[in-house]
Amino acid sequence: MVKSMKELTGVQKVAVLLVGLGPEISVDIFKQLTETEIDQLTMEIANVRHLKSSETEEVMDEFYELILAQDFVSEGGLDYARDILEKALGKEKANETIGRLSSRLQVKPFHFARKADPTQILNILQHEHSQTIALVLSYLDPKQSSQILSQLPPEKQTEVARRIALMESTSPEIIHQVEQIIERKLSATGAQDYTSTGGVEAIVRVLNKVDRGTEKAILSELETDSPDLVEEIKKRMFVFEDIINLDTRSIQRIIRDVNDVDLTYALKVASEEVKNGIYANMSSRRAEVIQEEIEFMGPVKLKDVEKAQTTIVALIRSLDEDGEIIVSRGEGDEVIV
Repeated sequence: MVKSMKELTGVQKVAVLLVGLGPEISVDIFKQLTETEIDQLTMEIANVRHLKSSETEEVMDEFYELILAQDFVSEGGLDYARDILEKALGKEKANETIGRLSSRLQVKPFHFARKADPTQILNILQHEHSQTIALVLSYLDPKQSSQILSQLPPEKQTEVARRIALMESTSPEIIHQVEQIIERKLSATGAQDYTSTGGVEAIVRVLNKVDRGTEKAILSELETDSPDLVEEIKKRMFVFEDIINLDTRSIQRIIRDVNDVDLTYALKVASEEVKNGIYANMSSRRAEVIQEEIEFMGPVKLKDVEKAQTTIVALIRSLDEDGEIIVSRGEGDEVIV
C-alpha cells in the first residue's frame, strides 16, 4: 500500500485494521464474511507491508470513532451524536466523523422504542392489526418482543408469529407511517431505516425468549396450516453449540442416545468449550475413543458435520418435548430446584 491513509478504500482500511488486531481476533471476523469479501480482504492484507505504527493507529482510531458515533446516533440521533463527539474529540474531528457516518448510516426504525417499557408498547399495539404488530416486533429487541408477544391473546400470538416469519421486504412508506404513529404515541423521536424485516430468523429470536408454554401454543397453532414453516422454525431454535448451556444430567441423557459416529462428526468443528463439556459427561474411555477418531479422521464434508449436528438437535428437541430433559429459555419458564 503506497497510498496515504486518506486515499485508502474501505476494503484497504479494513485490511489494515485486521492486521493491527492480530490473527486471533481477525479469524473471528473472517467467519462472518462471504467468500467474495474474504477474497478481497486476503488480497489487500497481502499488500499491507511496512506500515508505520502511526498509520495503523490512524485507521484503528477512525474505526473506533465510527463505532462510537454509531452508538451515540442509535441513542439519540445525529445531533446528539455530534454534541457528544464534539465534547470528546473536538468540533473539527466530530464533524469529520459524523460526515463519514451520516452518508451511509441508517438508524433502525422504532429504535426510540427499544428503551421503552414492554407493557407501554403492548398497550399501544394490542388493538392494532396483526401485520402492524408483526412489523414493530420484528424491529424491537428480541427480549422486548418476546414479552409483548407473550401478553397478547393466544389467537393473536399465533397470527403475529406467522406474519413475522413470513414477512419479507416492507415498503419505506409503510414503515415510516407506522413508525410515526408509534413515535407520536410514545412521545419520542427516531430515525428511519429501509431494510428488510421479519423472516424466520426474526420469529426464532423472539420464540427463543418467550416462556415454554407460549412457544408450544404458538407452534401448535402454526403447525395446523403451516407445517413446513414450523419445521423450519424448530430447526433454527436450538443449535448444536447450545448444548453446552444444558445442565449436566440433560447432557448425559442426550449423549446416551447418540452413536459415536454422529458424535464424532458433530464435534469435528465444535468449539473446545463444547467438546470439553461433552467429554466431561461421558466415560473417560468413550471420550478417548471419540477424541482419537476426530484427530485421525482428516478433513470431512461440512454437510456431513451439519447432518450429524442436526440429528443430535432433533434428539434434544424430542427429549425436551417428552419432558426427559429441560431446555430452559425465556424469563417466564419455571424455576427448577
